[in-house]
Amino acid sequence: MKHIFITLFVGFLSTGFSFAQNTSLFNGKNLDGWIIYGTEKWYVEDGLLICESGDDKEYGYLGTEKNYKDFILTLEFKQEQNGNSGVFIRSTVDGVKVSGWQVEVAPLGKHTGGVYESYGRGWLIKPDTEKEKVLQEGEWNKMKIKVKGEELTSWLNGIKMINIKDEKIGNGEGGIVLQIHSGGDVKVLWRNIEIEEL
Repeated sequence: MKHIFITLFVGFLSTGFSFAQNTSLFNGKNLDGWIIYGTEKWYVEDGLLICESGDDKEYGYLGTEKNYKDFILTLEFKQEQNGNSGVFIRSTVDGVKVSGWQVEVAPLGKHTGGVYESYGRGWLIKPDTEKEKVLQEGEWNKMKIKVKGEELTSWLNGIKMINIKDEKIGNGEGGIVLQIHSGGDVKVLWRNIEIEEL
C-alpha cells in the first residue's frame, strides 16, 4: 500500500500541478523591492511599513519594482490620523501622477474596497452602503484583492466588498502601488503584504 501511495503521489506531481505559493512583498526591515515617488514619507519602524504626509502635503506613492498581472494580494493596514490611502493594481507612476486602478483605503464611509480610476473615469464601483461599517478605524484591517483578466474582486475583513469586470482593467500593465493622499495629516501603517501570482 505504501508503494502504491508513493507511485500515485509522484504521478500527481508529474502532471505539472504546482502548489500555490505566497511571496512576501515587504521584508519588515527596509524598502527593498519598492520605489518611492514624490516627497511624502515612507519608512520602516518596528517591522511595520509606514506612510505619512510630509511638508509638501502632496500625493505620494510607493510602488513595486516588479509588475504583476494576475494575482491575489493580501495585506493588513491600520489607519492613524487621516487614513486616506489606497492600493493600486496594474499601475504606473510618472512623478506623482499615477495611471491605473485604486482599491480604496479611506476613512469610514469613504468607500474602502471600492475601485477608483485616477485621471480617468473616476469611481468605477463603490461598496454597498451597509458594507462601509466593515472598516475598523484605528484597528488592523485585512484586505484581499484578486485580479484575473478583466475581473477584480476585493474583500475587507473577510467580507466581499466589490466585484467588477472591466475591459480596460484587463488590458492594464504595471505594478502594485500604495498611496498617500494629498492634503496632509495622512498616516497609515501596513504589514503582512503578500502576493500569490495566478
